Amino acid sequence: MTDMSDLDQLETRIMHEIAAAGDEQALEAVRVAALGKKGTISEKLKTLGSMSPEERQVMGPAINGLKNKVTEALAARRAELRDAAIAARLEREKVDVTLPVHRPPAERGRIHPITQVIDEIAAIFGDLGFSIAEGPDIETDYYNFTALNFPEGHPAREMHDTFFFEPDEKGERKLLRTHTSPVQIRTMEAQKPPIRIVIPGKTYRSDSDATHTPMFHQLEGLVIDRTANVANMKWVLTEFCKAYFEVPQINMRFRPSFFPFTEPSLEVDIQCDRSRPGEIRFGEGDDWLEILGCGMVHPNVLRHGGLDPDEYQGFAWGMGIDRIAMLKYGMPDLRAFFDADVRWLEHYGFRPLDLPTLFGGLSS
Repeated sequence: MTDMSDLDQLETRIMHEIAAAGDEQALEAVRVAALGKKGTISEKLKTLGSMSPEERQVMGPAINGLKNKVTEALAARRAELRDAAIAARLEREKVDVTLPVHRPPAERGRIHPITQVIDEIAAIFGDLGFSIAEGPDIETDYYNFTALNFPEGHPAREMHDTFFFEPDEKGERKLLRTHTSPVQIRTMEAQKPPIRIVIPGKTYRSDSDATHTPMFHQLEGLVIDRTANVANMKWVLTEFCKAYFEVPQINMRFRPSFFPFTEPSLEVDIQCDRSRPGEIRFGEGDDWLEILGCGMVHPNVLRHGGLDPDEYQGFAWGMGIDRIAMLKYGMPDLRAFFDADVRWLEHYGFRPLDLPTLFGGLSS
């Protein structure tokens, strides 16, 4: 039979266990042991039915009172544990507000100028109805030279200082492409005219100084259809230069030249002003700067591409992407493009979200 001394001892023990609980999991174990379906206080409540009315009148309020005390003590201890956990987390995760705030990656990172210029080129020519074409960096002699009207032993092959690989079992040597022009042949083989493509990509030549590197970036353009002519070519190149250099008007000068893969071949100069030291302004002044080469696609090149030169004709052009990046953004040394100097990239680079668009401004 339960008496008051038993309840006092039970209360003392449970209260000690509640106070000793170090976390909410331990506290929950104390609650279940005391108030669960088979808990010590629950078992005491079950004995009320076997008591006399006089005993029940005394023990009922005492046992229920103990249940209420334990419930309140459990709630109070649970609140203490939660407050202590919050305080510990705040202590562990506190921030020194005197330290500078770290810039987010979108502000800290920078897009390389070459990547930005290629995006600008894609935006301009995409608006003119061109698509982007790509090809392998490792090429065969056929695609890099022969198919582009460089016959075996032709002196024009000496125009490029080529990186050759070791000969294969057939004695043939592959090479690192010296220009992006092989993609013209590959495109003509795979696609029927009309063709309107631009080809940005890496090219390789054995040369290194302030304006040359062994690996550099080049842009090729190709148009093939039945009526393509020099007037179309001049319009496309003029529109590109106006959009790229972001000037309302620009004069261009076309001079005769020689390239094995075009006939006639032309060098293109653009109007500029060099009167200010270290600065070139396009679309004004009375000076000229050579910027690209172009011409009508040679009939032999069309034949190598699987096209009939009596039915189709076209024009092509090429320019150095690194060079036009230097001209537009005032970079004095090409070698710095590939030095991986973070300071240089922070100065000349572009923010990741500065996507070039014609309506928003290419370099805004």
